Amino acid sequence: MQVTETLKDGLKRGYTITVTAAELDAKVQEKLIEAQPEVEMKGFRKGKVPLAMLRKQFGQRLIGDAIQDSVDGAMREHFEASGDRPALQPDVKMQNGDSWTEGDDVVVDMSYEALPEIPEVDLDKLKLERLMVKADEASVDEALQNLAASAENFEDRKKGSKAKDGDQVVIDFLGKVDGEAFEGGAAEDYPLVLGSGSFIPGFEEQLVGAKAGDEVEVKVSFPSEYGAANLAGKDAVFACTVKAVKEPKPAEVDDELAKKYGAEDLAALKAQIGERLEEEYKDATRAVMKRSLLDQLDALVDFELPPSLVEAEAKQIAHQLWHEENPEHQGHDHGDVEVTDEHTKLATRRVRLGLLLAEMGRKHEIEVTDSEMTQAILTQARQYPGQERAFFDFVQQNQEIQSQIRAPLFEDKVVDHIIGHAKVDEKEASKDDLQKAVEALDEA
Repeated sequence: MQVTETLKDGLKRGYTITVTAAELDAKVQEKLIEAQPEVEMKGFRKGKVPLAMLRKQFGQRLIGDAIQDSVDGAMREHFEASGDRPALQPDVKMQNGDSWTEGDDVVVDMSYEALPEIPEVDLDKLKLERLMVKADEASVDEALQNLAASAENFEDRKKGSKAKDGDQVVIDFLGKVDGEAFEGGAAEDYPLVLGSGSFIPGFEEQLVGAKAGDEVEVKVSFPSEYGAANLAGKDAVFACTVKAVKEPKPAEVDDELAKKYGAEDLAALKAQIGERLEEEYKDATRAVMKRSLLDQLDALVDFELPPSLVEAEAKQIAHQLWHEENPEHQGHDHGDVEVTDEHTKLATRRVRLGLLLAEMGRKHEIEVTDSEMTQAILTQARQYPGQERAFFDFVQQNQEIQSQIRAPLFEDKVVDHIIGHAKVDEKEASKDDLQKAVEALDEA
């Protein structure tokens, strides 16, 4: 077996792998000998079928496996000897694939982009700042008021009051399409919050200004993509009777509110809110510190990058940003998305930092444990109530999804390792200071 270098240009590599006919024949013979003890054939006891007969029966079938094993072995030996690590799966093509016949040498072209040599970083030279933010009384009170608002009740307005946006109207209604009532188009004593968007577009707006006792005819059109095919795109008329108009009243901030949220009393609820806020502040502070760390690493290191990785990342960034700007397009049938210089610049930074963090993690033997992966999968599964087991099983059977979950876990562990070796100064800050720092992340 012979491996000959054909290209060495920057990180680009090219080689020709030649497997001689004799080597291939020996590999086929090896496979026949390996299989012989388990083969049964008419006229022979198990394991006693002559190799010549096995070759005649199975030789052609084993040649493909022998070629694959030989080429894989040559590639493995090459990477072990050269120390190269391919950035992506090597491109492997058989030169004489169409014309090859048994007895010919097998000649394969292999090309790839090698991962670059990544310089060491002196972590002791990194200087970071950790903002220390406490949950003050004003922040806790603000959170309490938000809880009270979300636990609001509705109370009857004065007799004759007109319904406003945000009010709750209690209605009886009967809907008809082409003069005929339809399934699901009627209800009694239905509490509808105006402006909630819970009914067909245009329905709630026509009840603004109505009073208790009013009869209102609401005319709407079902959306063309409506779930019920028999109603999609159809005009409808709803006869509505307004039975009550109620205004929202925030819940009182007291022990009863606390009990609604599982706390023993108001003091316990305040303590819980304070702890939750400080956890949120810690998460935000870490995000700010992580950005500072990545900025410093990006400025400290510079090395050649595999063009294919940068190109793939730039396309991914362009595609993601396009969908963020065009949220109405859920699929991928939108044609090509132009990759700009800005996309490529961001991709270059991401690939450089990604390779650097991956190398630091490899050198320091940082790994994501099975228990950490399981916990992360379970956390995501909770986003699908009632389907947690199905989601968990789906992830367990999908290597790509597992990689997507493992990647950020690995990055965070490497970042934590770096922070543990950097010089970190703590600085007291207000919630507003932290908010400005977080907003700056989005602007960068």
